Amino acid sequence: METLTEIASIIARHISKDGFHATGMERLTLARSSTVTVPMPHVYRPQLCLVAQGKKEVALGEHVFRYTPGRYGIVTYDLPATGRVIEATPASPYLCLFLDFDPVMLAELALRVPVPPGTPFQPTGKTVSDAGSGLLDAALRLLRLLDDPAALPVLGPLAEQEILYRLLAGPDGARMRYITSSQGRVAQVGRAIAWIGQHFRERFSIAGLAAEVGMSASSLHEHFRAVTAMTPLQFQKQLRLQDARSLMLVEDIDIATAAFRVGYESASQFSREYRRLFGEPPARDIARLRASPVVAVGA
Repeated sequence: METLTEIASIIARHISKDGFHATGMERLTLARSSTVTVPMPHVYRPQLCLVAQGKKEVALGEHVFRYTPGRYGIVTYDLPATGRVIEATPASPYLCLFLDFDPVMLAELALRVPVPPGTPFQPTGKTVSDAGSGLLDAALRLLRLLDDPAALPVLGPLAEQEILYRLLAGPDGARMRYITSSQGRVAQVGRAIAWIGQHFRERFSIAGLAAEVGMSASSLHEHFRAVTAMTPLQFQKQLRLQDARSLMLVEDIDIATAAFRVGYESASQFSREYRRLFGEPPARDIARLRASPVVAVGA
């Protein structure tokens, strides 16, 4: 497809090194990886990810989402997931773009764009779909502006609005509206996700969290799992383990200190759960990560 080829060409022209790269547009990031990568957990924020070249997989709970060129993914809540590039070479690197959602712009558009008829209820906070020509054309118009810095501040928001319009008017329109909703069960789950994100190092009870967001414990459990593919406690555990992994990797602290800092009372329990999630004991996993290629995965 010519449009996708040009999208990949622009991304490749603007980033020659592996990793994530900011652009002249605040919410637009480009990514590149010239090699396959190890699975890397990350907290994915609400955004669009469009793959132009290469392939990757993202695991959320028991769900595995596969990206190929021309497929896009959206995330509607802050979600802990694990991603890895599965196809990339120096001659044909993995290339993609990320666009963080502007909630104000999205809310204004949602009021003006009707929900497509027959759109099913879609609670899961992440999905991957094939990009239609309208979305690809809008993404290409946005990327072309990177070669025209004078026009970017003026025309960039218009191109961004068109991308959001294509998402709202397409099969993921109902899911996109959850980002702007302040009512209903999914919105309550969103508040529970945000609360856990702020307090994951602390102990909490399901009953207490349910009361915090105005739900019954059983309803919270059911709807939380539908959105995140995890229970609230599994969600907390993933955040704790990802945080500890980052602390050990970046701050070079020992296993016990990392465990206690993120809320574990037992270093041995931490090590067991760490191995269950990441596949290796903490020390071996951190050593492997330090020797691995730069990870450029994202949503």
